[in-house]
Amino acid sequence: EVQLVESGGGMVQPGGSLRLSCAASGFPFSSYDMSWVRQAPGQGPEWVSNINTGGTRTYYADSVKGRFIISRDNAKNTLYLQMTSLKPEDTAQYYCARPVLDSAIPPTGYDHWGRGTQVTVSS
Repeated sequence: EVQLVESGGGMVQPGGSLRLSCAASGFPFSSYDMSWVRQAPGQGPEWVSNINTGGTRTYYADSVKGRFIISRDNAKNTLYLQMTSLKPEDTAQYYCARPVLDSAIPPTGYDHWGRGTQVTVSS
């Protein structure tokens, strides 16, 4: 059974930083591109970032480019999202997701999601 479990969310002041983690199990993690997706209250899901299998290619939404860094540790089956210079508009539930195998950026869909971790940016 595929499982994706996010952690690391919390409340932070504007300008602050957080690092999200996603522990993956039940599939060959190193063989799959991975994504971070977020959803703010009352809005649809927003793709945030993608990373390829080896961690050598990363992609970002314009809204987070230069502030967020996606990475992965295939030995630990873990995906990360380092978030800096956080803004109130970054407030959302953040999900780790496995994109469907079409290599599109942003992905056209996801076949597995975690339950998410809440990030709140507020003074």
